[in-house]
Amino acid sequence: MDNFEFYRPTKYYFGRKIEENVGSYIKESGKSRVLIVLGGGSCVKSGLLARVEKSLNDLGIFYVEIGGVKPNPRADLVYKAITLGREKDVDFILAVGGGSVIDTAKAAAIGIVNDGDFFDDFFIGGKTVTKALQTGVVLTIPAAGSEGSNSAVIQKEINGKIIKQGLSTQFNVPLFAVMDPELTVTLSNYQTACGAVDMMAHVMERYFTNTKDVSITDRLCEAVLLSIIETVPRVLADPTNYEARANLMWAGTLAHNNMCGVGREQDWATHHLEHQLSALYDVAHGAGLAVMFPAWMEYTFSHNVMRFAQFANRVFGVTMDFEDPSRTAKQGINALRSFFKSIGMPLSFADIGAKAEDIPRMLNFLGIDDHTEGHFMVLNRADCEQIYKIAATYHC
Repeated sequence: MDNFEFYRPTKYYFGRKIEENVGSYIKESGKSRVLIVLGGGSCVKSGLLARVEKSLNDLGIFYVEIGGVKPNPRADLVYKAITLGREKDVDFILAVGGGSVIDTAKAAAIGIVNDGDFFDDFFIGGKTVTKALQTGVVLTIPAAGSEGSNSAVIQKEINGKIIKQGLSTQFNVPLFAVMDPELTVTLSNYQTACGAVDMMAHVMERYFTNTKDVSITDRLCEAVLLSIIETVPRVLADPTNYEARANLMWAGTLAHNNMCGVGREQDWATHHLEHQLSALYDVAHGAGLAVMFPAWMEYTFSHNVMRFAQFANRVFGVTMDFEDPSRTAKQGINALRSFFKSIGMPLSFADIGAKAEDIPRMLNFLGIDDHTEGHFMVLNRADCEQIYKIAATYHC
């Protein structure tokens, strides 16, 4: 196990109608001027926003709102949020939504109190974040795990090139997360399944590691994966199943607050490969990951066959073939694809409308000529091209 530092100060408020108390959670922090960041109109139609507003109004907390966050969040709205936040002298940002809303809030929290350009300076420029406003979350989509993570991902078009870039800093960790599973009941089966794949990918990016003797986090990863695999079909069969949705919502947090990843080298190549798909085709992140993760596994499993065989055995119950563990590993990859298919997820470029002829463009967006990707198996441009080609040519 590697040396590590682990600190997650987020306070989680979990349960039915817990969002009605969000004003008191902000009040406890000593903040009084709030920028609320929203997505589309679903939180308005559901009455969630009205309940949040009432909670703030009852305690005399000033607030201003900005909506319109889209999946694969854009820098343009972050700039608008920064301008509004400065004009209204806000001291706290509340995200009401899923991962894209939360990431937009995190980026705005950095931009409001720092000079320069939040994206050019911090997301791609490498400037160290030394201050940011605090953020809180009312979670409506369990998927990205951004309610408990130190990361945010934003995309921006620069000189005709779409750059989708993440930033990890302790200043991104929310002060609190309000998590009511009932808020997720209205999600479509497709959104729910995409969220589940995103969670699984967060775990698998940590699971496939070169670090030795990490049995405790191996078992944590496996437990979260097993719970997701068991829970998702129950949610899809009965979207009103509160207990199943509660387990799925908490799984999303555990998948990405790094509890499963401490003390071990992590990979993250698949996420970076997928970012180019979602940037170019605006595909849901989870759907893109369902296409890319098995392709990455198919290309890299020979790097450490026994780790993939262990994954197959412990997560999908594949019988270990000790004479030829590669057979077990391949069966595990097939089992993952079968699970994704069973919950309505795409498996190939064709399924999401992506085109093989766009692979050079995706590689250019990735900027792979200037660096390598991943840590489990270090990938160069030719490697990444082959992984994209596996995803492009896969047929059930």
